[in-house]
Amino acid sequence: MSLNLQGKKVVLGVSGGIASYKSVSLARLLIKAGVSVTTVMTTAATKFVQPLTFQTITGRPVFYDMFNDDFQENIGHIKVPEQADCFIIAPATANIIAKIACGLADDFLSTSVLANNSPLYLAPAMNTNMWNKAIVQENIEKLKARGISIIPPTSGLLACQTVGLGKMAEPESIVKFLVKNPEFQSNSNNGLLNGIKVLVTAGPTREKIDAVRYISNYSSGKMGFAIAEYCLSQGAKVTLVSGPVALMPPEGINFISVQSADEMFEAVMANAPQNSLIIKSAAVSDYKIEKPDPGKNKKRVNLKLNLIQNRDILKTLGKQKSKNQYLVGFAAESENLEAYARKKLLDKQLDLIVANNILEPGAGFDGDTNIVSLINATDVLQLPQQSKFMVAEKIIQKIVSDPKWAQIKNYNP
Repeated sequence: MSLNLQGKKVVLGVSGGIASYKSVSLARLLIKAGVSVTTVMTTAATKFVQPLTFQTITGRPVFYDMFNDDFQENIGHIKVPEQADCFIIAPATANIIAKIACGLADDFLSTSVLANNSPLYLAPAMNTNMWNKAIVQENIEKLKARGISIIPPTSGLLACQTVGLGKMAEPESIVKFLVKNPEFQSNSNNGLLNGIKVLVTAGPTREKIDAVRYISNYSSGKMGFAIAEYCLSQGAKVTLVSGPVALMPPEGINFISVQSADEMFEAVMANAPQNSLIIKSAAVSDYKIEKPDPGKNKKRVNLKLNLIQNRDILKTLGKQKSKNQYLVGFAAESENLEAYARKKLLDKQLDLIVANNILEPGAGFDGDTNIVSLINATDVLQLPQQSKFMVAEKIIQKIVSDPKWAQIKNYNP
């Protein structure tokens, strides 16, 4: 994950819960992002994941024994957090949360936290009943009041085979949480898109039939939002134009909400000239109702709708783009993926097209993963199934490696 974290130093605390296995993935993501990771474990955590696993991934010693042979020489629980840019505990069990809230220090992890002076992040993980207990929530509020950041747990199937709130946030969500915190950002000049103005579209559109009904599609907006978030993490100035979705717009982004294809057309055309990079991932309705009923259509045996074509946003952008703009489109197909995508690449005058087969498991609408091919005039890069945030990363990497991008990246309209 080529995030803006190069050179950062993180202490990763792992306490004893079944979610400890996710911490392995978290360590791997941080390492891939250029972070130096030092792992501190509780004794209970070593029962779930072997210290050797973290040592192998991070290339650094793992600390869990307060009284090892070099204790007097190094005093590890003081030395380990000394140079850290941040300290994150994932998973944070009810036990370690209570210890930190009360200032207890009786093992390597809790003493390291007490000696730590860098920003502290906790990713709680526990049974729903435990999470909802008043004492746990009181401890959480105490920690928040002291400036400790809590990465909220999510709902889902827990280890006890019940469904509820208490799952540790996914490793990618934790990394994204870190990226959004200015105190953890590296020098913004390191970002792949530092200072670049980027316009992203996302989500579906809704075309009114009458006052209560509309035509739309299954797009969730997750791909477009992931692209916007990744661009933001790389130092870009991002404008996100989105149709109706159940997602919160990322902080720090200029967010424009629209409903219909006409509204999206107007918003995109008003903002396009000011942006060097335009990524149109929205699933815009091809057709709209010729004459929507201002009231409610009464139920009848049959209803005929006259549909007319909406204006083609991507084609208009292709015609109007300047030599200092880079245009990316999406192609959601059910057959002949590469052929149809290449035709669209040429017809719409795109620099890059992101194509996916909507019938392929893990690649359709509304999911958290995607399987895409990145196609430009000269080659095709086929990507395996991965999260949409990771796909966003690969898209941006493909763009910045294009010789054309080198010609326009310094242009600031």
